[in-house]
Amino acid sequence: MTAFNVVRFRVRPEGEEAFLAAHRNMKPDFEGIRRFTLFKTGDRTYCIIGEWESFDRLASARPQMIGLLDRFRQHLEDLGGGLGVTDPISGPAVIDKMAKQKRAAKPKAKKAAKRAKPAKKVAAKKKAPAKAKKKAKRGTSRNRACGHSRC
Repeated sequence: MTAFNVVRFRVRPEGEEAFLAAHRNMKPDFEGIRRFTLFKTGDRTYCIIGEWESFDRLASARPQMIGLLDRFRQHLEDLGGGLGVTDPISGPAVIDKMAKQKRAAKPKAKKAAKRAKPAKKVAAKKKAPAKAKKKAKRGTSRNRACGHSRC
């Protein structure tokens, strides 16, 4: 079953760029990791979320994760309350839902609609002369029958 780990950090003011560089250059090649995300939660505070194939895979990768932490530990501040420089939590997923993705409007449908409009106009233009011919015939036949142009 999928598992996640979350680690909270507070970076020293002078160490923020080195902290970010360590994560930019990192290759999350831990066995069993699916996704690794670092996000900013506030002024000099960050969290990492790791998504794993299973909790066992996560647990077996802890020594590698600690090795990674040792590369930038000097750039972190103590969080206080006996936590040290990290506040890690982890566990197996209990409920895992994904939002439905919205379908993007199809641009081809818009182009097809634009193309259809001129066709309607052309069709309407073709009908208009036919109507005019009928009116002309009516007028002509009336003119011929009575000899007046207004009839």
